[in-house]
Amino acid sequence: MSNDTPLARLLEGRNDQERERISAAWTLAEQCGALEPEAAADSCTTLTTLEADAATHAAALLLPAVESGLLDLPTLHEKCDGEVAALAEGAARMQLIEALHEKEGSRLGSGTEGLRKMLLAMIEDVRVVFVKLAQRLTLTRRAKHGDPAERERIARENLDIFAPLANRLGIWQLKWELEDLSLHALEPDEYQRIARLLEEKRGERETFIHQVIEELRAALAAVGVHGDIAGRPKHIYSIWKKMKRKRVDFHQVFDVRAVRVLVDDIAQCYTVLGIVHGRWSPVAGEFDDYVANPKENGYRSLHTAVYGPEGKPFEVQIRTCEMHRESELGIAAHWRYKEGGGGRDQGLENKLLWLRQLMSWKGEGEEAEGFVEHFKSEVFDERVYVFSPRGQVVDLAAGATPLDFAYHIHTEVGHRCRGAKVNGRITPLNTPLETGDRVEILTAKEGEPSRDWLNPHLHYLATSRAREKVRSWFRALDYDKNVAAGRTVLERELHRQGLKVEQERIARRSRFPKLDDFLAALGRGDINSTQLSALLQEFAPRPEPALPTVDEHKARKFQRRPGAVEIQGVGNLLTQIAQCCRPAPGDPIVGYITHGAGVTIHRADCNNALHLASEQPERMIEVSWSDGGGDTYPVEIQVTAFDRQGLLRDVTGVFSDLKLNVLAVNTRTDESDYTAHMTFTVAVNDIAELGRVLDRIGALPNVREARRKV
Repeated sequence: MSNDTPLARLLEGRNDQERERISAAWTLAEQCGALEPEAAADSCTTLTTLEADAATHAAALLLPAVESGLLDLPTLHEKCDGEVAALAEGAARMQLIEALHEKEGSRLGSGTEGLRKMLLAMIEDVRVVFVKLAQRLTLTRRAKHGDPAERERIARENLDIFAPLANRLGIWQLKWELEDLSLHALEPDEYQRIARLLEEKRGERETFIHQVIEELRAALAAVGVHGDIAGRPKHIYSIWKKMKRKRVDFHQVFDVRAVRVLVDDIAQCYTVLGIVHGRWSPVAGEFDDYVANPKENGYRSLHTAVYGPEGKPFEVQIRTCEMHRESELGIAAHWRYKEGGGGRDQGLENKLLWLRQLMSWKGEGEEAEGFVEHFKSEVFDERVYVFSPRGQVVDLAAGATPLDFAYHIHTEVGHRCRGAKVNGRITPLNTPLETGDRVEILTAKEGEPSRDWLNPHLHYLATSRAREKVRSWFRALDYDKNVAAGRTVLERELHRQGLKVEQERIARRSRFPKLDDFLAALGRGDINSTQLSALLQEFAPRPEPALPTVDEHKARKFQRRPGAVEIQGVGNLLTQIAQCCRPAPGDPIVGYITHGAGVTIHRADCNNALHLASEQPERMIEVSWSDGGGDTYPVEIQVTAFDRQGLLRDVTGVFSDLKLNVLAVNTRTDESDYTAHMTFTVAVNDIAELGRVLDRIGALPNVREARRKV
C-alpha cells in the first residue's frame, strides 16, 4: 500500500490490532459505496486531535453508510465488533438533534423514546459525540465551495446545535472552528471586515504582544515562577459576538490583544494574577475567576483585562497546563481507553452530569413536549452564569430570571420565592439575569406558586424545567380545587375578551372533551393563557348567513380594502368595521350589506348583527379575515385600578413596549374610593395580541381589571 493514500496516513504509527480494526471499517464502508476517502481521512484527523482511539476512528468511517441506509444495523453488528458497531449506531442516532432544530416533531416518533435512546448512547459512551462532531466539521469545511443554500443551512445548524453541544461538553477546539466557518458562510462581509482589521493591525499587535510577553516573563522570573507565555489565537466569531453583545466597535474589544500564561499549579495561577495586576492597571468589571468557580462545562481559567503599554487594554488568561488541555479537548481529555473496556475518571462523570439530569426529566413530567423543550433549552440555548450568595456558579439558559434561579437551587425555594435581590438590589422576579449577577432569593416560611408564573406574556419563567416544576405543583392539587380554579380562569378570560361562549362547547373542542377535565387542566396550568385565547377565538356564536344576490354594477362600485376581509361568493366590495362592536382579527364575524356604503363587518355575537340577521336575513353575507395585508384594528380596552401616581404612565408604557398605536384615551377617577376608570382605543393586529396586552396591563401594581370593552 502506498504511503500517500488516505488510509495509509491514517494507519501510520498504529499497532497491528488498531490497523486491523480501522482497515476492516474502511473496507466495509468502501463496499457499501459510502466512502469518500478524503472526507473520511479529514474526520479521522480531527479525531486524532481529540486523542480518540481506533474504535472511534472505525465508527467514524462507517457513520456515513449507517446514516444513509447503505449499511443497516443488523449487518453493521454482524460485520463489526460490538464496540465499533455500538459507536456507529449511537452516532447515527444523533441525527435526531437536526430534527429538533428544524422543529419537525414528527421525526421524533410518537413520544420521546428516540431522543432518550440518543441521550443514553451519549451517556454510555461519549465517543459517539466525538464521531458526530468530527463528521460535522468535515462537512462544514467541504461545504465552503458548494451550493450557497446548503452551505447556509449547514452553518445555521452548526451555530444552533453543534457548536453549543461542543461548548456544553467543553470541546472548544472544535467549537471555535465550527463557529468561525459558519460565520464566514452566514455573514461573509462581517467576517471579512474583522479579518481585514485583524490583518491590518497584525504588525502593531504582534509588536505589542511581544513587548508584553517580555515584560511579563521577566516579572515572573524575578519571583521564581516559570510560565509558558504566548499570544492567544484570535477567533473571529468570538470577536464578532462580543461586538454584537456589548454593542462596541472592533477597537473596543479587549481580547483582540491577548496573552495566555500556562503554569504548573493553581497557586502559581494566583501568583501570576497578582503580578499582572501589580504591573498594569486592571479594567473594571473584566475579571472572572473560573478556577474557584468553574463553568458548568468544567472550563477553568483566570481571565482579566488590564491597560498595558501606551494605555492599550489587553486580556490575560492564566491556567495550568492540565486546565489548558481540558479547555481544548473538553470531555475528550477525561476519556481513558483501556483494553477490554472504557475507563472513566471523575472529571468525565462530572461533565456527563447534565446529561444524566436530562434523563431524570421523566420523574417530574412525562409529557413529550416538555422533555423535548427541556433538551433544546439545555443544549442549544445561549447560557448565562450567575452567582449564589455563597459564590457558587449557576448555569442557566439565556433569558433566565431570578425565579428560574430559585427553582434551579431547589424546588421548594422556587415555590416559596417571594422576591429577589440581584447585586444587592430588590429586583422584579421577571427580570432577565446577566452573566456575573449575584442572586439572592427571598422566601416565605410557607408559600405556593402563582398561576401568573406560567403566563408566557409575563416572562416570569424562561426555563422549561422551572415551568414543569410549577405545573407539577398544580397537578398535585386536589382535582376539585383545580376545577374551581380553572372555572375562575375561564370566566375571567371570557369577561376580559368580551365573549359569550358556552363552557361545554369550549371543552369539546379541546383535548379534554369533558368540561371538568378541561377546567382541571386549565386550573393546574397545563393550558396556558395563550392556548386559551387561541381556543376562545373559535367559539363565539355565529348565525347561519344567507348569501344574497348583489347587483353587479353596485358590486363594481366599491373596492375592498386589501388584506382586511374576504367576501365569500361576491366580487370586490367596500368594507368597514362596525363601531358598535369593533371586531378584531380572530373574532368570528359576519357582514351586513348597507345601502350605498358597502359591507359593514360585525362580530358574530354583536346584538345589532343578530337583530339585523333576524329582520333582514337576505342582506347578511358570509365574510372572513384575510391572511395577508398587515392591517391593524381598533379595540377599546377598559382598565379599572386603584389610582396612584404614575399609573397612566405605566399603562401607556405597556403599549409602548409592545409597539402599539394608542388612538384615544379617556380617564377619570372616582374620588369617593380613588378608583381610576381608564378607556384606551388601541390598534392591534389580532385577538392574540389583544390577549398579550391585557395580560401585561393586568399584572401592573394596583390594577384590578383589564378587559376588552364591548
